[in-house]
Amino acid sequence: MVQQKKLTTQPIRATALAKCMLWGAGIALILISLFLFAAGDPNPDWGKLWMVRPLLIVPSAGAMGGIFYYVMNPMRYRGGWKKLSANLLSLVVYVIVLWLGTVLGLDGTWWN
Repeated sequence: MVQQKKLTTQPIRATALAKCMLWGAGIALILISLFLFAAGDPNPDWGKLWMVRPLLIVPSAGAMGGIFYYVMNPMRYRGGWKKLSANLLSLVVYVIVLWLGTVLGLDGTWWN
């Protein structure tokens, strides 16, 4: 006879989720702001408000990385190698999501 493991679901704690999302979006906003404001003079063909798109899309992607970090919280509480792997996986996913958001945000301006 096959025994089934009981799957437990964790309730979503809205304040903790919002905190992770704000941290992810805040870090992304700082990074893209430093990149954009240090870039120099923009191409006149890009339009007057060309910075709005990356300043909206990249922090949104950072917030998605924050959601993934929150989802990995149950693994962190198990300790040991599971905590380390959850932190490393969260970091790798955040960097990938941030990179994809940056490419999507800068498409048509810096990456044509």
